[in-house]
Amino acid sequence: MDAYRYVDPGPTPPASSAATATVMRRTGRRDTGPELRLRKTLHRRGLRFLVDVAVPGGNRRSRVDVLLRGPRIAVFVDGCFWHSCPEHGLLPKSNREWWRRKLEGVVRRDQDTDAEITAAGWLVVRVSEHEGPETASDRIERLVNERKRGTHS
Repeated sequence: MDAYRYVDPGPTPPASSAATATVMRRTGRRDTGPELRLRKTLHRRGLRFLVDVAVPGGNRRSRVDVLLRGPRIAVFVDGCFWHSCPEHGLLPKSNREWWRRKLEGVVRRDQDTDAEITAAGWLVVRVSEHEGPETASDRIERLVNERKRGTHS
């Protein structure tokens, strides 16, 4: 695996408007709405986890949104825009080429991160922000139970 195949898209262009600049500044790295809803649902189901941590045995810079230690499951909650969701990920009209390179780099980094965490013996689960917390929790809970029983692939 390459040491992150991320390609720098070049200098960050200025925001297309003051409103865009404000939104970008306020976008947090953790505790997003979709993350909080998923964590609340998982906790209500009795699942216990760590938040915003590196996977043991992986790159310390790669931080997982939700880490279930016992079953060795690493969960990422991906925003549709930042992770190029095929259903909802749209390229901005302003600075389109720069954003295309930037978002392609994020997808490559995600792929590298997934491969690295898998190689360390963990199961990677990607939850898209548009996936409801109950649906995502159903999937994660099923995987936890499978791994506990040893029936996972």
